[in-house]
Amino acid sequence: MKTELERSLRAMPFTLDDAAIAWVDETFRAMSDDEKLGQLFCQVVRSSDEASLSFMAGELHVGGIMLRAMALEEVLESVRVLQTKAKIPLLISANFEKGGSGAVTEGTTMGSPMEIAATDDDSFAYRLGLVCGREGAAIGANWAFAPLIDIGYNFSNPITGTRIFGSDPDRVRRMGVEYVRGCQSSGVAASIKHFPGDGVDERDQHLVTSVNTMPVEEWDRSYGAAYKASIDAGAYTVMVGHIMLPEYSRLLDPSLSDDRILPASLSPELIGGLLRGKLGFNGLVVSDATTMAGMVIPMPRAQAVPGAIAAGCDMFLFTRNTEEDFGFMRRGIEEGIVTEERLTEAVTKILGLKAALALHTKKAEGKLLPASGEARDVVGCAEHRRWARECADKAITLVKEEPGVLPISPSTYPRVLFYDIDSGPSYYDPSKTKVFDQFAERLCAEGFAVDRFESSQGMEGTVKPYGAVTEVYDLIIYLAKMETKSNQTVVRIEWAQPMGANCPVYIASVPTIFISLENPYHLMDVPRVKTFINAYSSNGAVIDALIEKLMGRSPFTGKNPVDPFCGKWDTRL
Repeated sequence: MKTELERSLRAMPFTLDDAAIAWVDETFRAMSDDEKLGQLFCQVVRSSDEASLSFMAGELHVGGIMLRAMALEEVLESVRVLQTKAKIPLLISANFEKGGSGAVTEGTTMGSPMEIAATDDDSFAYRLGLVCGREGAAIGANWAFAPLIDIGYNFSNPITGTRIFGSDPDRVRRMGVEYVRGCQSSGVAASIKHFPGDGVDERDQHLVTSVNTMPVEEWDRSYGAAYKASIDAGAYTVMVGHIMLPEYSRLLDPSLSDDRILPASLSPELIGGLLRGKLGFNGLVVSDATTMAGMVIPMPRAQAVPGAIAAGCDMFLFTRNTEEDFGFMRRGIEEGIVTEERLTEAVTKILGLKAALALHTKKAEGKLLPASGEARDVVGCAEHRRWARECADKAITLVKEEPGVLPISPSTYPRVLFYDIDSGPSYYDPSKTKVFDQFAERLCAEGFAVDRFESSQGMEGTVKPYGAVTEVYDLIIYLAKMETKSNQTVVRIEWAQPMGANCPVYIASVPTIFISLENPYHLMDVPRVKTFINAYSSNGAVIDALIEKLMGRSPFTGKNPVDPFCGKWDTRL
């Protein structure tokens, strides 16, 4: 092994000893060209179909896979097949952003990062990482595609939402570090994302190459400080986004014309000069999902596939068409787009991470496969659920309050009109939510008479009389669950037909409470609602805590991690 590569494996974050370095060296020397090629890819798994898993692990020789959320037994079977068929142990990842539920439907949803941030207590960020690490390790995962250390500078951004720790760079920095510490304490590698930082642009890199427009000095103080802190805390990996950082690209390479500025995933100056150079990151660099439009808008896919590795990514996340993308990568290696030196470095980083996580020794000792009994004991365990309840209790935020409305009781407001607002199933949680039914049932159990709003079919002149609401109901409650998800351009309320039938038009006559479960910025669309609550998540712990607070049995203690007023004067009225 070259001395420079060996030095990098002995340094943070790998810190390998002689035996581990020997395994990396011996493994690399024994690999065929196809095996080296395969290690560059991290594929996605959505089911335990044995033929598909065997093909990925045994024939394509992929270096890693990412789990989409499945039932526990299906996840365990998937991991068993994958690791049994793989010659070299696999990196197994998931979007562990909110808890173990990122990989397992029975897993704990500790809370969204923004819910964590609203507690203003860094220990909850550590617990979030710990839950993700513990439950991930229990199912055989070893890599968390989290935390997001993006910063919420633009409330119109359609993808960051509650997935981030807010808009305060210092809080994002602190909580990112705590997540990394908690997660990696369980032997699961963290991946800080999405370098060089989402949250400035109002566009989504799934649909367009987005732009972080920050000046160099401002980026250094905000995103740069957050990345540097997590790197110094030992984060094993960084996920690089399809996001341009023009001011830094121009500084690092003054020869670049505007049309040659590339997203970080394809940018040698941002990966090599900024991430590895100025920030001193020595670990593994993985691209964000390469199925996103933001990667392939700047150049043909045949160039972008090997171009990502040539630019400094060590792993290539997902394929658009597996056979085609493997062909593009092979051709890029043969034609020298990916040099032999760069290929060696990338594969060595991949093997180095596997050694740092002791996957080779676990395999040799027969401990690589998860134990079903242990997984059932850890996933969704009582301690993790208790932490989720504590987090919800501390995080739910009373943004603004009409005097005298809270707390509510059946004696004060016996008849309640309930509106639910939903954006459909989440990209990260494809199951239909029952949260509206749960909330309405809880109100009924407290003694309220609850009617669910149904849109009238009338138009001008024939709409239900105003008094049909104002003379019947004592309280109106809105509950909104509109999550950020890929392939959308806005997260705004789309009101029902006809004529915005479910708009809050009775606020001058009937006390109205608006509760947002997943998006802290809904005051943009309901500015004159006088009582507004942000809850940041829609798990059961949040619903329980909401009822307690509405009834006055628990105080509101959450602190706004972003500006919920969206910079508008009328939202404060």
